Parts: sequence; structure tokens; C-alpha cells
Amino acid sequence: MTTVGFIGLGIMGGPMSAHLVAAGHDVRGYDVHADAVARLVDAGGTAARDVAGAVAGADVVITMLPNHPQVEEVVLGPGGVLDSARPGTLLIDMSTIRPETSIAVAEAATAKEVRVLDAPVSGGEAGAKQATLSVMVGGEERDFADARPLLDALGKTIVHVGPHGAGQVVKAANQLLVGGIYGLVGEAIVLMEASGVDAKTGLDVLAGGLAANRILDLKRESMVARQFQPGFRIDLHHKDMGIALAAARQADVALPLTGLVAQLVAAGRAMGYGSLDHSALLKVTEQLSGRSQGSSREG
Repeated sequence: MTTVGFIGLGIMGGPMSAHLVAAGHDVRGYDVHADAVARLVDAGGTAARDVAGAVAGADVVITMLPNHPQVEEVVLGPGGVLDSARPGTLLIDMSTIRPETSIAVAEAATAKEVRVLDAPVSGGEAGAKQATLSVMVGGEERDFADARPLLDALGKTIVHVGPHGAGQVVKAANQLLVGGIYGLVGEAIVLMEASGVDAKTGLDVLAGGLAANRILDLKRESMVARQFQPGFRIDLHHKDMGIALAAARQADVALPLTGLVAQLVAAGRAMGYGSLDHSALLKVTEQLSGRSQGSSREG
């Protein structure tokens, strides 16, 4: 049994921490929302009063937070992870943040003799609940080996992709692909419906050919039905597209399609769709085409 301090028990972190409990680990969780902590306690975990309480005595600390400011506060701030962790502790940051923040955290942790991995995930809420996440891990190979038994309880595809920050670069690549595919599936639906073709039937055909992809497998029916209950909100995808564009600038490469997808996501936020699932990029294309459906269901 490993003692795990888990910080960030939201849509993703909540079910992930519960899987670790189910795998037999002692999980001490903290979140700014008391109801999130209560759900972990109901699953068999232990409530921590603050970050320090979650970290004290832990063998492994996992953070699952919204963005880099929260990671910097929780990990680097007073009373944070690095102030509270004992030497040798393994910190696994599973948030999606800027690669440079992951590198800075790893550098700061070295002075405290704390080991660090950046391990962002893909799979959304459904993947978190079903323990089928893909996890892309940056850091030292030996630390990845130590983390592997825990990560195996959370996902199906667990890959060490390189040094500190590499996990975040791969996640940025994931998000630009996901955003682009959602945008194109939305355009395909608009084109077919405007041409008098049944979009569900059309997408069923596309899903069996070269255009097949995971988003068509999982989301084509809900998109045609205009059901946009968030598994991953447009607001969060907007943040991630900013990370992808910043990473492109850092690497000194041109990603023109990524820039266009980022603008499509930004338009979705501006149109008031930020709280909807990112599949609601369909609504953006409809609005741009003058074909907005007043009966669209958002939940």
C-alpha cells in the first residue's frame, strides 16, 4: 500500500483518486470544495484540511489542477507541496499546463530532493471514471518506473515520452488534434444537413472508412442530437489551445491549422458556449453559417 496525497478532486481528480483507493492505496485528498473531499471520503479515502495535510507523510503526491497558476501556488507557494514533502517523495503533476512550468517545478523540487513527473492525461471525464485514460509522462525513467503501478490504476495507455516538460508537449499536440477533429466533424454535420443528407447516416459511413477516429466513435450521435453535456468544457480547451500556441512559439515552428482551431475555440467562448462540451464547436460552425438551431440541447 502506498500513501498518496491527492490535491484537486474535481471532474477528473475525483474519480481518479477513488480508483487509487479501490486499488488498495491510502489516499488523503484535498480540494478547495468541501463536497469534492466528501466524495473521496465516501469512496474510502481520507480528508485533508489543507495541502500540507495531504502531503505530510505521503510517499506520492498527485496534483490535478486547472492551470499553471494553481500548480505554482499549490506546489511552490508557502505551505505547498515542496514545503511539506519529505525528501524522496514523488510528485506527479497530472494537470495540463505549460511545459515551462513543469520544467520550473522539477528544477525547484530538485533542491528539496523531491522527484517530479509531469503526467497530463487524455480521455476526459469518461476516461477518468472508467480508468481508461491515456497518460503521457515526462521526467526521469526511474521515477516513471516507480509511478507506473499507480498510473496503471488510472489508465490504459501509459507512456514515458521524454524528459521534464515532454508530457506537456505531447498533451498540447493531443489537444490541437482533438480540437481540429471536433471542428471538422462539426463542419461535416453542417454540410450534410444543409445538403439534405441525414447526418447520422453519413457519419456512420465515415466512421467505417479512412476518416474513422475516436471522436466519431464516441461523439457522433450526441453531436447530431445537439447534446453538449460537458465532459471537457470549451473553456478548458481554450486554455489548452493557448498552451499549444505558446509551445509552437517556444519551438519556433509554424502551426497554421492550430491557430485556426484556437480561433474557433475562442469564438465558442465569445458566443457563450464556454461551459459546454468541446463538441459544441458544432454550434460555432452553425452560427457562422447562419444555421443556428434554437432547439439545440445543452445538457
